[in-house]
Order: sequence, then structure tokens, then C-alpha cells
Amino acid sequence: MTDAAPETTDRPLTQDGPAVRLWMIDASAYIFRAYHALPPLTRKSDGLPVGAVQGYCNMLWKLIRDMKGDDGPTHLVAIFDHSEKTFRNQMYDQYKANRSAPPEDLIPQFPLVREATAAFGVHCVELPGYEADDLIATYACKARDAGGEAVIVSSDKDLMQLIGPSVVMWDPMKERRLAEEAVFEKFGVTPDKVVEVQALIGDSVDNVPGAPGIGPKTAAQLIHEYGDLDALLARAHEIKQPKRRETLIEFADQIRLSRELCRLDCSAPAPEPIDDFAVRDPDPERLAEFLDRMEFRSLRSRVGDGKAPAKDGTAFVARPKVPSAPVATPRYGQVPTGPEQAQTFDRDAYVCVQTLDELDRWIEKATLAGVCGFDTETDALSATHAGLCGVSLAVGPNEACYIPLTHEYEPAASAGGLDFGEQAETREPITQVVKAEALARLKALLENPAVLKVTQNGKYDLAVMAQRGIRVAPIDDTMLISYVLEGGLHGHGMDELARLHLGHEPIPFKQVAGTGKAQKSFKHVELKPATCYAAEDADVTLRLWRILKPRLGEQRLITVYETLERPLPAVLADMERAGIRVDPDRLKRLSSEFGMRMAELEQQAHALAGRPFNVGSPRQIGDILFGEMQLPGGKKTASGQWGTEASVLEELALTHDLPRLLLEWRQLSKLKGTYTDALIEAADKTTDRVHTSYQLAAATTGRLASSDPNLQNIPIRTETGRQIRQAFIAAPGHVLISADYSQIELRL
Repeated sequence: MTDAAPETTDRPLTQDGPAVRLWMIDASAYIFRAYHALPPLTRKSDGLPVGAVQGYCNMLWKLIRDMKGDDGPTHLVAIFDHSEKTFRNQMYDQYKANRSAPPEDLIPQFPLVREATAAFGVHCVELPGYEADDLIATYACKARDAGGEAVIVSSDKDLMQLIGPSVVMWDPMKERRLAEEAVFEKFGVTPDKVVEVQALIGDSVDNVPGAPGIGPKTAAQLIHEYGDLDALLARAHEIKQPKRRETLIEFADQIRLSRELCRLDCSAPAPEPIDDFAVRDPDPERLAEFLDRMEFRSLRSRVGDGKAPAKDGTAFVARPKVPSAPVATPRYGQVPTGPEQAQTFDRDAYVCVQTLDELDRWIEKATLAGVCGFDTETDALSATHAGLCGVSLAVGPNEACYIPLTHEYEPAASAGGLDFGEQAETREPITQVVKAEALARLKALLENPAVLKVTQNGKYDLAVMAQRGIRVAPIDDTMLISYVLEGGLHGHGMDELARLHLGHEPIPFKQVAGTGKAQKSFKHVELKPATCYAAEDADVTLRLWRILKPRLGEQRLITVYETLERPLPAVLADMERAGIRVDPDRLKRLSSEFGMRMAELEQQAHALAGRPFNVGSPRQIGDILFGEMQLPGGKKTASGQWGTEASVLEELALTHDLPRLLLEWRQLSKLKGTYTDALIEAADKTTDRVHTSYQLAAATTGRLASSDPNLQNIPIRTETGRQIRQAFIAAPGHVLISADYSQIELRL
């Protein structure tokens, strides 16, 4: 390769203009070589695996630097595998079936590699249903047939069948040009016979069966002797070696199938024209931002502005720039730079549905769309006891509505105004659809199996609607999709996801309902602000789904989402609605016993201290223990108080009675306040059932969490804890079953 500067004009794909020199990077080969050649590397700031990304960037930068010169490319593209399943799997369901899943720490790096490619100014191409090799074959043929040249940047033997006039390969590791002589050296045949040899020898990596017992040398010898595969199979009965003859006759169909599996498709659909791949310099700011975010400081200093000189230092004259390839979706929390950020939210476009005719039109829109954002607005946090204020739907960006059902004017007394009865006479009735009629129409949509309902924390909405006889299905949940994709990297609430992926700040609840003592129920919010708030939730949810859902396939997490997360909202919603029965009388007795024991401990503590004091006050406890009693080990905090946390009291309790009494008092106080009193308060007064809320995306380990009240951390190792557990009972004719996988987390 020479180092002279190339021409500065883009070369069109025509035979009349300058010849096209198309270089195609086998990106998958780059990724796996980078991963296996380098030790693991994680980003210091958050532990994200980035070793393969760094290796890929170094290899790509070296190629960009080395390819400058008169014989360098006029057009450059990186071609990726889109997914595991292709048309070959339809031909043979065992194709590549023996391949194990990619290493777990490599999976999150695939999308980052695509982003790196675009940051270096290199176009990215992939196509569902086809392998990268098929796209490489298609573009190589197009460049050749138009009078140009194609250079395949790879050492993959499967691509050697493409070598021929105007098509060569470049091994980036050995810096070696691979032409016809290299093919003969590898297979013992010319490039046009490579597929025939591969059909005989098979491919254990791709699980191509081939002919059992026939190796590369024998395959090449047979093809030379008989001319081609069809002639060989037709005359197999002439072969003198019995075993070889029987194999070719018995496995003839399998060999023909293997040939089709190995043959690259030169007529695959081309996702984009070659003209789009014109060589360009990277955008310096975009490249710098990516390398800084990945924390590749050494590479950042070497790359500079990304305008690489040739190997001998000759400056490279850039061709006119073309628009940078867009990054499909933002990754790992950065503010999006793609088309999602350009989307605007027009809250004035949201519709308040106040008639049945208008409701029918929106239901028809959602049905025709086949997918809609869905959200509920209620007057309480508990799904089992909340009143339904309204429902929101979204069918596209800024195309969303709110259907108010039970809004009413805020009572004047609570609003600080005139007498309610006097003021009510001057108010016009709120126009909204009759709740029963609206729910009857919505039921058909929400239970329609042909319409996907997209929710954010959909378990709550499912429980709310189930209380009203509507079983919402099927659903997708953007909170759970985000949790599967980026579990421990950030929170998964709607507002945070909107900021991360849409660059948008949704309306906060306090803006429409107020805060503190002035906060009002959502049913008292006026319809205009209620519509803006509620419809925006559905709009944001649908936009997030369109960004996040495709990434499950890209990162090979569809099975995790579909089998582990997606089925759970409906199950947990039913569990929450069912609740668990408690014995309120036993809880009340326990609460009374705890209270009496706490009073006894308090009197004993006062006697030991020599004076009364508040045993619940850390300040007074510190003054008693370290100020008056002069016990050892006292340390003051930054606020000037003595530290009296549990560890301090536990150490003192080994030799002193007062700290021991205080610890016992604290334990009983927690049990009484957190469990016995709280469970009595939480239990439904008509059913004696406690309805907790299970959180699906709270723990980074994948465990469920329970809140309001928390039923997952009731003590078991102490007698008082066991007494509390005995207050959970089964309904008459039922029993409680305890099941546990011993040490399941450790085993997994």
C-alpha cells in the first residue's frame, strides 16, 4: 500500500466515473478477536465491561490509519450480524445449533461497538435474516459488476469463495493481502470450488454436517478428479474405496444441503446503496465524547481529532463530509444524540376525551395501530383500594388522550374557600364520560389479544383494572425492559428513563397536585392539567418502548425478558389483590405485650441511670452513658452528639446493663411500630387481609421487594419474631405452604 494522499472527490458508483474501491469490515470477526485477544477490562466509573470495545476501537483506528493512500478505499463500511436466526435456519434447523451463547460480559458490548463504529465515521450495515457474510458477498458483487474493486477486511475462510477478479481479502492481523493463491494454499482449489470442498468437509463451528470422514485433502482431491460436486455425486458408484463410496452415496442429500448452507448469497437485499459508504472523517466532537465516556484516555490522546495521517506521517486530505451514521439508541445512560432527542412533546396536542363518540374513535385508533401506550390515574397508591380517576392512551408521538372518569371539584373547605354547598351551586358540572359505559368500551380494547398494551410499572395498572373486572392483556412493560437491559446502572422509573432516553423532563406530579398539606387528590385536579399530565405518561411510555424493545434482540435478552420478567406483572397483581390474611386479635395482643414490656424496660433503665430520661432519644442516651456515667468508647459525631448506634451499644452491653436494656427496648419498639401496629393498620377492616406491593425492578440481584407493608423481612430467629409470623393465618378450609430453594442464589 502506498501513502500518497487520495483524490478529494467522492467517487460515484458508476463505470463512467473514477473506480469505486469498497472496503468492507467483517465487524463480528473484529469484535470476537478483540474480546479473546485482550484481558477483561471494565469502565472504572461503573464497572461496565469495555475490553472488547477498546480492542475493537484500536483495531479500527489502525485500519483507518493504514488504509490512507492511492490504493485506499473510496468507500468504507462495517457489516454486522443482525441476529442468530437466518434463512439458513429455515433450510436446516441445526445450523449453528452447537454454538454457545456469547460470554455474558461481551453481550452489553455489542451495541457499544456499533456506537464506536459510527463515532469513527464508519457506516454500519446489518440485515435481519441474513448473515454479515451474505451482505459482504452482495456488496462485493455490486462493486465488481460496476467496474470497481472490493476489499474484504477479514481472514474468515468462508469469505474466500468470493475472491476473484476485482475482489480480494485483507487479513488485518497479518497485514496480508489474500488473493487466489491464498485460497489454493488453504483449500487446494480455486475460489469457485471452495463451496464444493466445504460441502464435503462440513464445518463443525457452524454445525454444517458435510460428508462424514472426508477431510480437506480428500475433498480437494475428489473435486479435482471429478470437476465439480454434482459430477462427483453422480459418479460416486465409480469410486474404488468402499467406505468413501458408501459415504458419498448414503449422504448425498446431506452434502447437497451443506453446499447450500456454505454458499454465500450474492443477491441478498442491500439495505443501503454503496454511495452512502463514501469515506469520511469522523466528527471530532462526537468521537471525543464517545472515547471520553468509555474512559479510553490513552486511545483518546492517540486519536486526537480522528483525522489520521498515513503511516509515514503524510497528511490525509479528507473527502467532503457526509452526514454521520445515526446511533440507533442511546446506551447506558448518556443523553441521546439520535433522532429521539429531536422529537418534541406538544402537550397542547393531547386530547381530553369527554364523550362516548370520541372514546370510540380513540379505541378504534388503538385497535388499528395494534399497539398503544396505556396508563391509569388513581386517587391512592394502593392498587387494591385506589379509586380510578381516569385512563390515558397513546398511539403515536404527541397522539395521546386522557379519559377522565371520576373527577370532581375539590371541596371548598379543604381548598380554603367558601362553604361547600354555597359554592357548589355556582359551579358547572364537569363533563366526562359515564364511568360504567366507558369501562365497558375500554374492556374490549384492553382485553383484545390483537392489541399490545405498553405500560410503565404495569403491575399497578393491571391490579387497578382487575378490581373493575378488566383483565388487561397482552402487555409490555418499559420498566421491566429497562431493568433487563441495564439493571444496576440506573433507576427504572418513567421520569428517569424519559431523561435518559428521550432527553425530556415529564410534568412532575407536584406541579398538578401540589405538595405537603396543600396536595390534593388527582380526582380534584382540573381536566386541562390532568390531561397534560396523564396523556404525557402514556406518550412517554410508548416512545420508550419503541427505543428499548428492539435492544432486547440486539443484546440477546429476549428470552430473559419473555420468560422471567414479562409474565410476572399479571401474577403479582393477582397476588396483591388476594393479599394474605392476618389475625388482628393476635396482633393486638402482641402489640399490647410489647408495649408493657417496653414500659418495664423503661423503668429499669431510669433506675440504672438514676433519673428519668427519654429512652428513644439518642442525644439523651449519649449524655447519660458517656457524659454522666463516663462509660468508655464514646465518640462524638460531626453534629457534636455522642454516637449511640447499635454497634456502640452492643459493645457496651457486654459489660454494662443499661446499654443491654436500651437495645432490648429498641428491638421491641421496632417490632411494635414496624410490624404489629403497622400490620393492624394495613389490614383491610372487612377481610383482615394485608395487601402488600411487590416491586419487580428494585433489587439489582433480580429479587422481588415488598413494601407498604414489607412482608419479606419479618424476623424469624427470635421468639418475638416467630410470634409475629404466627399472626399470618389461612382462611377456613385452606392451609399456608412454605417453600424454599435452599441457597438458591449461591447455587445459581
